[in-house]
Amino acid sequence: MKAIIVRTLLILVSLFLLVQLWIFSSLVWWRTHPVETTMFMRLDYWADRSQPIQHEWRDYDQISDYFKHAIVAAEDGKFLQHHGFDWDGIQHAIERNGEKGQVVAGGSTISQQLAKNLFLYNKRSFLRKGQEAIATWMMERMWTKQRILEVYMNSVEFGENIYGVEAATQHYFGKSSHSLSREQAAFLAALLPNPKYYDENRNDRKLQYRKRMISKYMRYSHIP
Repeated sequence: MKAIIVRTLLILVSLFLLVQLWIFSSLVWWRTHPVETTMFMRLDYWADRSQPIQHEWRDYDQISDYFKHAIVAAEDGKFLQHHGFDWDGIQHAIERNGEKGQVVAGGSTISQQLAKNLFLYNKRSFLRKGQEAIATWMMERMWTKQRILEVYMNSVEFGENIYGVEAATQHYFGKSSHSLSREQAAFLAALLPNPKYYDENRNDRKLQYRKRMISKYMRYSHIP
């Protein structure tokens, strides 16, 4: 019995280390190469192979600065100040969720969201959050803030099988992400909490409110 327990533990530790090696090697490769596919993209594709993934990589300088300001204002106002984790934001989310008795707020930074998108899945669990923290820690030490934001803008979901700002701009406005206006950038950033729903409900009051708030605070957001 003891031998079985030891063997099982060795297998689990080996699997854990293999996962960390996979994440580490991926981050090394993606420091200088475009991210063409993420775990979220793969999961979407495997769920329905008849629907192609819409995704086009764009370098940092090819994306409108309006969108960079909008995405930071919407998702992570302290992006340049923290090292992957916004502890004040996490504490605030815990307090709000405790008051409501359910999960109504998250404290995830852009770095944490990117780690999840690249390597994990959307279902909440302690296992996923733990692995997300490890991947975030590695990413923040291996990549610059500009690279993190660049990959995030190119991999975040904006609708059904729509990933990255270029595919989103083509889908919603029929143009390149380089030429996004301030208002269009705020609209795309406002989609992110629930992009599939908002794609079908573009006049939703919450979406319009988020868009106004993002437009208001864009000027105060700092980008790499």
